[in-house]
Amino acid sequence: MNDYLLGQICLHGSALLAQQGDDIPWTFILYGALIVLGLGIGLAMIVAIGAYGNLWLQAFTSSADVSLLSLIGMQFRQVRPQLIVNAKIMAAQAGLDINRRTGISTQRLEAHYLAGGDVIRVVNAIIAAQRADIDLDFDRAAAIDLAGRDVLDAVKTSVYPKVIDCPDTQRSGKNFLSAIARNGVELKIRARVTVRTNLEQLIGGATEETIIARVGESIVSSIGSSAQHQDVLEHPDRISKAVLARGLDAHTAFEIVSIDIADIAVGENIGARLQADQAEADTRVARALAESRRAEAVATEQEMKANVAENRARLVMAEAEVPLAMADAFRKGFLTANPG
Repeated sequence: MNDYLLGQICLHGSALLAQQGDDIPWTFILYGALIVLGLGIGLAMIVAIGAYGNLWLQAFTSSADVSLLSLIGMQFRQVRPQLIVNAKIMAAQAGLDINRRTGISTQRLEAHYLAGGDVIRVVNAIIAAQRADIDLDFDRAAAIDLAGRDVLDAVKTSVYPKVIDCPDTQRSGKNFLSAIARNGVELKIRARVTVRTNLEQLIGGATEETIIARVGESIVSSIGSSAQHQDVLEHPDRISKAVLARGLDAHTAFEIVSIDIADIAVGENIGARLQADQAEADTRVARALAESRRAEAVATEQEMKANVAENRARLVMAEAEVPLAMADAFRKGFLTANPG
């Protein structure tokens, strides 16, 4: 219908131009331009209403405060209008502040979407926080989401604390912590740590792996300072209380609610085994020293035998020289024969 009207106007305009020649009144040109502009605007409005009318009507009936021009602009800004409208309706129906200046405005939702955030999850997290009376505004929730953390799971964990195992069998492959008391007996322990998300330190705070490592280290250290392993078996709650009092959740994204010893078992007597190994090592050292002394004694004996043989040889040589000396003395007249 609009194309038909536009064609009729162009046809009549061409006829008038042919009749009047060069004497074209400027008012006619102005009116024609205005009519064409009006028809273009009307056509654009019809197309926009056809494309975004349902979304705008949905937002209008839900008091979501989303204008038709905003929906058209989203298309040019590569933003999904349906997603923004759904998030805005959820916020409005939940009673959140959707004021264009201070609340969850359409512009803020678009900016978070363009930054790569999950708009629906952020709004759901804010709604859950509001129901649980937790102070969480849009800026903080968006920052947590953009930091790579699951903001909705963080809010749920703040309401319902979760339990993590120490050690974590999936990450470390170990089922127990191995700790040795001062009497040398090994204890195998498995603990369960109940944590609650700390939204104030969620951005930049340490993760579950840090909590597990700190708790495991403190348990091993506490058992290592115990004089007897029986003390730990009789009062395992002392270990959990001592570990909990150390403030292991500092600078982490979680708050430790409790530390419970889930299982404890006696392992090997490491001290006795080490003492046996040390005794065996000492025996080997003593044997080596004795063998060394025996070898030295044998060498000394052989050396003494060699000295005796040498001295005997010298004695024989000296005895062989005696007759020669006596004969020489006779020849020189130093000795005379003793007559009868």
